[in-house]
Amino acid sequence: MKPDPRQTAEVARLLGREPRGLEAIAVTAPDGSPRVIRVASLVDDKPFPTLFWLVDAQLNYRIDQAEAGGLIARLQARIDADPELQRALRADHAAHIALRDSYITPVLRARIEALGFTAVLARRGIGGIEDFTRIRCLHTWYAAHLVVANTVGKLVDAYFQEQAR
Repeated sequence: MKPDPRQTAEVARLLGREPRGLEAIAVTAPDGSPRVIRVASLVDDKPFPTLFWLVDAQLNYRIDQAEAGGLIARLQARIDADPELQRALRADHAAHIALRDSYITPVLRARIEALGFTAVLARRGIGGIEDFTRIRCLHTWYAAHLVVANTVGKLVDAYFQEQAR
């Protein structure tokens, strides 16, 4: 179900621009404000593999601070050293691809196929990542985590808990 005009206006305010490809508000805060939006897999006839987008200003700021403090590199090193985390990361990407595919309507699927983008969406996971061993952006991982828990999101949650102590 498409967001109502008030929700769309709030998303535009949070993004600082009109949202492109907005399909739904995937997660809301306790006060009802949008936290995560779901975006179409095809925007302006171009593939858009980032299914979920974090729009919550406070969460974005916290994640910006964590990234600036080197959290991506620390988490990546931890994942690189742990075969179990590597397996979990690959599983997260595969599950995300399947979830994204479940939102693609037959009409949209036909357009994606006609434009030759089926393979692009089939091989890009969370945040549009093609290398399933890499993190790249905590914002996209955390947005997806708020919808369906994932490995990197759990590591970010643990980081936030450590910071709160």
